[in-house]
Amino acid sequence: MAQEEYLQLKLKTCLRSDNIQLWKAPYTTENNEAGQQAIKELAEKYAPSLNLNATEVESALEAVRALTVKRGKANETYKTEGVATLEISLPKKYKQGSQRHYLETKLDITSNQLIVMISEQFGVGPNMKLILSGRTVGAGKTLQEQGVKHNSKIMVLSLKESEEDKQKMAGEEKQYQNKNETITRTQKGFEILSERDGSMDPDTTPFLEITDQKGNPIKIPPAERKALILAMGLHEKGRALLKKKDYETSLCLLLQADEQFSKCGSQLLNTVDNYAVLQLDIVWCYRALENLDYLENAKERLQKAESCFLKCYGEEQTRLLQIKGNSGREEVLFLRLYLLQGFLFFLRGEEQLAAEKVVKVEGLYRQLCVDPEQMTQLLALGYTEQEARLGLRACQGNFNEAANHISQRREEKAEMKRKEREKRRKRMDDINTLREMGYSERDAARALHDAEGNLDRAFQILLDNNRLVETTSNDTESSDMDSSNREVLINQLGFDRDSAAAALGLAGGNVQLAAQLLVYHKGNLPPDILSPSPRSSSSEEPSTSSNSAGSPINAGDEQMDLDLVNEVLGDIPNHEEDYLDLNLEEESEVIAKLKSYLETKHQPPC
Repeated sequence: MAQEEYLQLKLKTCLRSDNIQLWKAPYTTENNEAGQQAIKELAEKYAPSLNLNATEVESALEAVRALTVKRGKANETYKTEGVATLEISLPKKYKQGSQRHYLETKLDITSNQLIVMISEQFGVGPNMKLILSGRTVGAGKTLQEQGVKHNSKIMVLSLKESEEDKQKMAGEEKQYQNKNETITRTQKGFEILSERDGSMDPDTTPFLEITDQKGNPIKIPPAERKALILAMGLHEKGRALLKKKDYETSLCLLLQADEQFSKCGSQLLNTVDNYAVLQLDIVWCYRALENLDYLENAKERLQKAESCFLKCYGEEQTRLLQIKGNSGREEVLFLRLYLLQGFLFFLRGEEQLAAEKVVKVEGLYRQLCVDPEQMTQLLALGYTEQEARLGLRACQGNFNEAANHISQRREEKAEMKRKEREKRRKRMDDINTLREMGYSERDAARALHDAEGNLDRAFQILLDNNRLVETTSNDTESSDMDSSNREVLINQLGFDRDSAAAALGLAGGNVQLAAQLLVYHKGNLPPDILSPSPRSSSSEEPSTSSNSAGSPINAGDEQMDLDLVNEVLGDIPNHEEDYLDLNLEEESEVIAKLKSYLETKHQPPC
């Protein structure tokens, strides 16, 4: 962030406070020239409070004045000709000092056309993303349809390395990965996962399950569930890139996650902290990218984060304490929240409020810094660095409590895994039972999923939906069973032995038809049915579905889906509290800079 840009921002705050309009006399003449004496006097007035000499302030005031005059002319052009002026915030490597960049255009063009114009006018590579008011500008629609207006500010995120960087990779061009492709593949991978509901074998068809803090599945309407999985998945990928300090690509994914979160009901967002954490991560990217134009959007996002934390954790984190028993690990989120709030207060010229936030941040920082010696001891006990850091923070630095806490968490996870294995084993047993009755594996799995694992209800669902597979003479699983095994299958569905034998006799040994008869008559076959009668014709037998597994899937597409899913699953951390495991190195640097800039009061904190 250039010092000139920051100084101009501070001066605008002063001008608004004093209700001074630089585009009017005596600061601007009839010929739109500077009223030099008036500007000079104003500079002398503001210089002491800014700790700068009057000459520097006068130069900054003239830059602000010229900008307001230019905007006035642009407003007139828009009124008379319909040509809008957009302020383009370029990536750091394309900026020229504090110079602002503008582009004139009609608003009925598409974003793709705007990208071409930006590329040609400012030399930015065509592989870019455009951000408006904290959301990505989509392709295909016109600027006007997406809310772009005259004087809108557009942030440009470059998603491709410069030509110079590419040339450094001589002989390795095949290994060069397009960041835009990364975003597309990530979104596609999580879209595939969001369509999966866990009805198929998770070993071969992985899916994502949304759980509470205790690992219990949360029931969510399908549409919200899909949006939430997409949001959380894109957020995880964005966080992975944030750790690598790839802020531009990360911000694109985080903003896409934000769009998906907006499709979820407010009640859902108030029960999980993911949405609040996302807002912090987006503003952290704004800070790292040194973009002052998004101060207001950053302020709104931090307010959302604070409000969400309050609703999710409760007053003084009482709800969090009830659920987890402690709040030590979550304090890192409040450290980052207060640090970003202090950062914004300072940029807006509210040094006193910024200093108050710094005091809170430093207190949390001291509380969250773990003892290196205790870390070493926990590592020697076989715990991971992440477990040790989170454990010590959860227990306020108490070594023995931290060791017990980590051990307990491991036991809880082991128990959850044991229950999951048992659940999968029972599920496969139930699927096999339904398969032996003639149903396809896919239909059996779907019915069990819809019946929440209840075998009797799953069977009833299959009967109601008439999902029997075609029985042929080659069906060895059914036709080769002896009568006693068939009776056992019917018994497993809850019918007594005599009724099972009678039904099998009437159905000619057909387990499917026998089960249907018993279900239809609620387990008690009426006398008229039990009397001898000719076998019903084939036309009266249950209808079949010869393609119960659905339409065939192209093998190439199936492999591509598998690759995409495996790729995005690799970015999901194994530890459920990975987002709380900040080593505070980056935060420490920002704290130190903010403190030093508060002392001088004129340097930008970046």
